[in-house]
Amino acid sequence: MFSRLIPALALVLTLPLAPVLAQEAAPTLSLELNALQPADGACRVTFLVTNGLAAPIETATVEVAFFGAAGGIDRLVSLDFKALATGKTKVVQFALAGLDCGAVSRVLVNDVTACTGAGLDAAACLAALATSSRVSAAFGV
Repeated sequence: MFSRLIPALALVLTLPLAPVLAQEAAPTLSLELNALQPADGACRVTFLVTNGLAAPIETATVEVAFFGAAGGIDRLVSLDFKALATGKTKVVQFALAGLDCGAVSRVLVNDVTACTGAGLDAAACLAALATSSRVSAAFGV
């Protein structure tokens, strides 16, 4: 009697896991705001970007808004992240003249204005974008 019960019990206990195991993680383009550092009258903004998409990115340009301490937009800039191989993570830095790093309260990805590669376009890259931050300023889409 127990010999029939054990396999049945094992099956019942693993059924809730089946949908979780069957799902694959959606491909992402990960963008981490890693650092804001003062540098010679500018703010050096450091991003860590990982291409988790199915194709290499030939070019990627992202429009980013920087908000000041009071919450108003300090500036809106286009940042060129260049090419990125599939599965590759790289560090990209931008020096933004006149930006006070200590006053940045929020960084917003306003849009992906260019994203080229096999089967890629700006809308697909924006939809796959996942953001995170290692600084005190909020960062997101």
